[in-house]
Amino acid sequence: MTVLIPMPEIDRATEGDDPVDEAELAAAAFLARYQGRTLDAYRYDLRAFFQWAADERLDILKATRPQIELYVRAMEARGLAATTIDRRLSTVCGFYRFAHIDGRIASNPAQYVRRPKVHPNDARGLDRAELGGFLFAAERVDHAHAALAVLLGLNGLRVSEACSADIENLGFERGHRTLRIIGKGNKPAVIPFVPRTARTIDLAIGERTSGPILLRHDGSRLDRRTAHRWVRSIAKRAGIGAVHPHMLRAAFIMCVFSSSEGVAGCPD
Repeated sequence: MTVLIPMPEIDRATEGDDPVDEAELAAAAFLARYQGRTLDAYRYDLRAFFQWAADERLDILKATRPQIELYVRAMEARGLAATTIDRRLSTVCGFYRFAHIDGRIASNPAQYVRRPKVHPNDARGLDRAELGGFLFAAERVDHAHAALAVLLGLNGLRVSEACSADIENLGFERGHRTLRIIGKGNKPAVIPFVPRTARTIDLAIGERTSGPILLRHDGSRLDRRTAHRWVRSIAKRAGIGAVHPHMLRAAFIMCVFSSSEGVAGCPD
């Protein structure tokens, strides 16, 4: 059994002109429903499951519920977080659900697998004072750090949206500076900037007229991994503990919905 899960070349033959492994075909059919980062995440999760199945000499399309429960126990034994286990199991459950729908298996063995208990995340969105401190600390680093901070904390962008933002997508609409993005699900959106974001973005791009808004120190586009590292370093400088990008999006949402002034309720 291979664990490569080829995509999209699902109709190739293996050595000796044998048919492609049926489990890989089922995986390819499942993954074909998705694209972008969702596809990457589901492919990664299925590869992990296929590798475990290969190590255990398990025929994936003949798996039973107890065997999939053993996969959960194996992940727990490795010390994986409950949220990670839950996500990987969700992918496996989706894979088997569509294998059943497509008629590749007679029943869904993952339907009644026990899900791990995922406790509410103790991480929260920053309050208004903490967000203000975070933004101030970012400005003391450099313009690029400050621009990342305002895009996440004052305009609620996801980190992938901030990293992929280009100068060419900046605009002006109804009295507001705007940014055109491709959001989750490949849905286009126009994001109006609060004044502080507009000023900070102008400082970050300087005299440049094209290319990424956010640049790393080596001049390349800011990537997700580096963005996470920047957020952690800014939070450390601000003295507000461990912070990740999604907490800044949560802070933005709290500002909007906890204030009758909307976005104006956030630090500006």
